[in-house]
Amino acid sequence: MSQPGPEATAEERRQARKPISKPVPAYLPTAGSPLAVDKTAYDTIQGADRVLIEEFTIPIRSGKAWEVPEGCIVRITTPDGPQVGDLNIWNRHNPRERFWASRTRQLHATHVSTHDRLWSCLPYMRPLATIVHDSLAWYGEDEHGGRVHDLLGTRCDPYVNTVLAGAQYDFHCHSNLARAVAPFGLAESDVHDVINIFQVTGLDEQGRYFMNPSPAQKGDALEFLAEQDLLMALSTCPGGDLSAWGFGSDSEQEMIKCCRPLHVQVYRLQDEKLLQYVGWKPSAVSAYKGMHGVFSPMGEPSQRK
Repeated sequence: MSQPGPEATAEERRQARKPISKPVPAYLPTAGSPLAVDKTAYDTIQGADRVLIEEFTIPIRSGKAWEVPEGCIVRITTPDGPQVGDLNIWNRHNPRERFWASRTRQLHATHVSTHDRLWSCLPYMRPLATIVHDSLAWYGEDEHGGRVHDLLGTRCDPYVNTVLAGAQYDFHCHSNLARAVAPFGLAESDVHDVINIFQVTGLDEQGRYFMNPSPAQKGDALEFLAEQDLLMALSTCPGGDLSAWGFGSDSEQEMIKCCRPLHVQVYRLQDEKLLQYVGWKPSAVSAYKGMHGVFSPMGEPSQRK
């Protein structure tokens, strides 16, 4: 029996829809795949002795950028309790190579945790960093389908705030990140889609985005191994822990009550030969060498003549 066409009613087409088997994830890692890290090696790196090389606290509703040498570990913690952070990442030597949230979401999941990697944009297509520790890995999926460390959404910004609430406010995450990277020669246009760390989000039964209060407590932590020399920037979201989130000036004043700082530490390994011992190497750019068909402007058929 053929499927009804567009002349049928929506209900008729819905009733005639054929059963679909449970889908298989599109990007399942195979042995040796860049998606499947050597967990033993990365756990060894995470557990090795470290030397602190930089440390700072980012105040509420602010932002800061910092450099991370390849092979170093970045630890971000919630020193005073729950707080959402919006994180951007670039190649330190080439800001055109930057974090690609949507591809990372495809390759791993809508929410990431230990051993997931944060990938860069085209044409580089390589890991910028790998998560090596997540104290909120226990959270899993809550009763509403929410998960932590969000790649579904993006940063708050003053433009959408003005559109939806008619308000003027200068300390959204987008603005905080733009100010943070300016000393490194970057501009507002270099700010990109973020990973929302310590943030719980999901999609409701109609596919609509939602945010729940952060489950982080004092001292929760997320750690990254830098797969190359990086520039990272982090905003302490003006929504705080998102327990009182909303648009408009009234919400901004209410949300400040649930805003807290974030703390950042950068470490190098005490035994720098350990990276070589476990087989770690800086990530390499995609080996694609083609020219996107520009040698054949009319496409593949013209090559068949």
